[in-house]
Amino acid sequence: MKKTHKLTLTAMMIAIGTISSNLLYIPVGFTKVFPVQHFLNVLSAVLLGPYYAVAQAFCVSLLRNLMGTGSIFAFPGSMVGALLAALLFWKTRKFYLAFIGEVIGTGIIGALLSYPIATLLLGQKATLFGFIPLFIFSSFAGALLGFVILTIFIRKKVFFMNRNLDSRVKG
Repeated sequence: MKKTHKLTLTAMMIAIGTISSNLLYIPVGFTKVFPVQHFLNVLSAVLLGPYYAVAQAFCVSLLRNLMGTGSIFAFPGSMVGALLAALLFWKTRKFYLAFIGEVIGTGIIGALLSYPIATLLLGQKATLFGFIPLFIFSSFAGALLGFVILTIFIRKKVFFMNRNLDSRVKG
């Protein structure tokens, strides 16, 4: 995929993530659960690679925070999940590893990285593992949707115009 195509697709995903954040978030405590972000992370990880996936996650998190529909916890969760999903996919070319990378990256690593933000920066009382159930729930739901959509699209040959990528992708 050409760089212009990647930038355009990344911008479209940022727009979708930003617009849908006004409609589809779930406030839980001082966090805001947003499964659409994890759906977009899996899509960008598979279609665009690690740099664009992390950039997309950062931009959506930043715009959500500026609009008041996100929390500061969106940054570590979404960016780590997007990076791990992209690295696992691009190393193995297996969709299910992008799904697993998103859930582990966001649900566990991102949740653990959110603890110091909550306690040190925000002064909130939180437990070290308190974010994990919320982050896993959100990332699992969104990443599963991304996995299902990608599986359907690869079978129908919707997204991939590069035959080289089609031959290397494994379900």
